[in-house]
Amino acid sequence: MTDFSLADLEQIVAERAASTDGSSYTASLIAKGQHKAAQKLGEEAVETVIAAMMKDNNGVISESADLLYHLLVVWKIAGVSLHSVMQELENRTSQTGLEEKAARKSQ
Repeated sequence: MTDFSLADLEQIVAERAASTDGSSYTASLIAKGQHKAAQKLGEEAVETVIAAMMKDNNGVISESADLLYHLLVVWKIAGVSLHSVMQELENRTSQTGLEEKAARKSQ
């Protein structure tokens, strides 16, 4: 089992975002802006869904890794932290998923 976490990946994305030597895909993606980063996130989400529908577990693993990476890039551009997302998830655990969905509909 690995000790690598989404927090580790968030840190790597932040470090690579600051790269100025032209060697970082992360920095180049961030330089293209949120529209391009969100587009890549969507592509990876679709590829993950396709792999799942094809029952391709290795594909699901690979595409999920791409999906998580691109999600963290989108968050970086937006100024959203993993901590804030995890806090939101924690807040939602005080009720069932059905209760949480019903509360969102009434807002």
